[in-house]
Amino acid sequence: MTRIEIDKKLCCGAGTCVLAAPAVFDQNDEDGTVILLDATPRAEQRVAVKEAAERCPTAAIRIV
Repeated sequence: MTRIEIDKKLCCGAGTCVLAAPAVFDQNDEDGTVILLDATPRAEQRVAVKEAAERCPTAAIRIV
């Protein structure tokens, strides 16, 4: 995994990414949209990040 990209315009604030990978994603307190904590997470986060991207209801998370 090289890096993670977020399309904040697509994010609906569901929070599934935070539940799947809390070391990589957080939510904005004001509107609940995603905050990317680590655009290039370590290998041990790979499964959690992939799960977060797959569970995102608006496909706002992209693994590049």
